[in-house]
Amino acid sequence: MRARALTRSAALLGASVLVLTGCLAGPAKGPAADVTAKPEYSGTLSILTKFAGDPLERYFEDLATAYERKHPKVHVELIQETDQSIKDKTKTLTASDALPDIYFTWAGNWADNFVRGGRAADLTKVIGPGTRWGRTFSKPSLSAFAHDDHYYGIPLYNNGKFMGYNKSAFDKAGVEVPKTFDDLVAACPALRKAGYEPIAFGNKDGWPALHYLQQLFAHNVPSAVREADYRAKTAKWDDPGYLAALRQFKTIVSTCTDTGRGTNGVLYTSAQEAFARGKAAMYYQEVLEFDSTTSGGILKPKDLGIFPLPAAAGAKGDPKVVEGAPEGYFVNARSPRAALAVDFMKFVTKQSNAKTLSAPPYGQPSTVVGAVTPQTSSKAVHEGITMVNKAPRLAGWLDMVTEPKVSDAWLAGGEALISGSKTPEQVLDSVRQASKSAK
Repeated sequence: MRARALTRSAALLGASVLVLTGCLAGPAKGPAADVTAKPEYSGTLSILTKFAGDPLERYFEDLATAYERKHPKVHVELIQETDQSIKDKTKTLTASDALPDIYFTWAGNWADNFVRGGRAADLTKVIGPGTRWGRTFSKPSLSAFAHDDHYYGIPLYNNGKFMGYNKSAFDKAGVEVPKTFDDLVAACPALRKAGYEPIAFGNKDGWPALHYLQQLFAHNVPSAVREADYRAKTAKWDDPGYLAALRQFKTIVSTCTDTGRGTNGVLYTSAQEAFARGKAAMYYQEVLEFDSTTSGGILKPKDLGIFPLPAAAGAKGDPKVVEGAPEGYFVNARSPRAALAVDFMKFVTKQSNAKTLSAPPYGQPSTVVGAVTPQTSSKAVHEGITMVNKAPRLAGWLDMVTEPKVSDAWLAGGEALISGSKTPEQVLDSVRQASKSAK
């Protein structure tokens, strides 16, 4: 499976040109897909996933093998990408009108671009909340991929962002789990004195900084204001909570990370490894990462604790909002194998496969109802997804919920804030300018 996936990926990349100002490059071509047709179990089915690398890569490989065993005339081709590389790969394939039959998507503006561009098949008749398949998913996860009361996405797993901490490191340093932002900052000197990097942080790809910023924005800016600012037509980006959040982020970087201004040169995976090896006391991570940070390193599952990034006292937003969003898959709206694609994704999301996805070593909490339990998932994954489900609302990833120009401005702004080349005021001004040009 792996060899043919790489061959397929290389062939598509060679045939494509990366020329993009946004997600789409003209309307999709070809007749509309019929997702309700009876599937024809023959031919090649292509799938773009975000599961490249260990331990995730095996999941879709095993499912593809099982599906092929069940349907011998079907050949499944996997294009497996990482969290970072899939962004460019998706844009490349879109620009060359070569999207596969099934492809990964984030929720938010990223997904909406494909829907508006006619590249995501309307799955309402097969996965809407009242359908047999749709009833197997949580309603919020289905709604995350809805557009004008139509349902386009297949939510595979839910996700949220939490601070992971090494319980042994906290015990050695004599610090308690922080309950406020000031507690978090105050714990860092004691953790450093005990021999740990307080918080491992790598921002070479730019988006890790945005994860901190979005959670801090949720703390400091009312939800209604943030939602209005995500849309270019109503955006102002003038709430004082944004500046408060930018300053708080700067404090975390300068006080709690050893790399400081050099963080922009550190890979996100390097920070993850530092935490897994017991070199760092904390690491801001997604629920999807909990099991991978305890699968082979010094950090063991019993040593991993989690807590929400704490809000500052008097913050004007909502300290109970959790940053996160479900992630899922689209069926290509012009795929001649759309019915087969739907059948394959029904196979992927059946209860037994959903439980496997939610369990170690994968630890990707399925959106299928009943798949994440104390028996099927690790303690940290179950705890994290329980907090996600109990949150009054979720704050989607900043680079996925905003317009592309605004997303780019935030990416550049986060890097500039870390390096010290821009002040919080200057970063926010650059975002306002990008927002105005996106209208």
